[in-house]
Amino acid sequence: MIKINVFSSVPNTQYANKNSDTKNNSGNLQAEDLPNSTGSATNSNLSSLAQQLSDAALRAEERDAKMSRQELTTKSNSLLNQITGMGYYNGRKSYDQEVPDTNNPERLARAKQATAFTNGAASNPFQGMSREQLDLIAYDDSGSFTINERRAAWQESYDQEESWRVMAVAQSKIEWAQGEFKQTNFFKSVLQHYEELPKIEQAQYPEDYLTRLQYLIKMDFNFVTGESGNGKEQRQTVWDMLMANSIESSKKYTSAWATDIK
Repeated sequence: MIKINVFSSVPNTQYANKNSDTKNNSGNLQAEDLPNSTGSATNSNLSSLAQQLSDAALRAEERDAKMSRQELTTKSNSLLNQITGMGYYNGRKSYDQEVPDTNNPERLARAKQATAFTNGAASNPFQGMSREQLDLIAYDDSGSFTINERRAAWQESYDQEESWRVMAVAQSKIEWAQGEFKQTNFFKSVLQHYEELPKIEQAQYPEDYLTRLQYLIKMDFNFVTGESGNGKEQRQTVWDMLMANSIESSKKYTSAWATDIK
């Protein structure tokens, strides 16, 4: 089976929390609870997180609207480095002492649990939340969330991504074993997954990632014969396809280099 790397935005497993599979407990905030955060004391507490997420969503929308893709890529790498890079590990002592600037008991408890989680002593307070909600926390540098809360949110997002990849690869093997040696449905699944990601995560993939996936889907390749299953298209080998992409990329980088030296 030919291996094609479409998982181009791979979180660094070196920094993944080994305790991320700790069992959930009653203190965790589930995504489905958030819209109904009114009434009881518990729901009142949940509304605190809902408000934080709402505010973070506005900040993210403003950020995404004013930044180019390249700027967003640079920004996402910088934000990730704050919670996964060596600076995070070097500053663990101070981050473990960080307390939200609030008297809200739910926010204080959540931050405390996030710190305990990053030290392997508790479950993840954000377990089960959606990728969109998790990214709103992980990539928010406004100070609304502590560093350890952002780290915990990133960890849950990482775990969800890994679970999806295991499932996607398993399905691709089934598709391959059907006898036509194709991965078209696999590419469709990857494309759908990519399009559902928040922009801050999409920016971590190669710029031509979307068009490459769309091309592979359109050509419906047999990866043994190298022939396209699309009768409307001229038959084309995988090698030809890769060479065409390589030449186009070379033109792009050459053009950019020429512009820079003017």
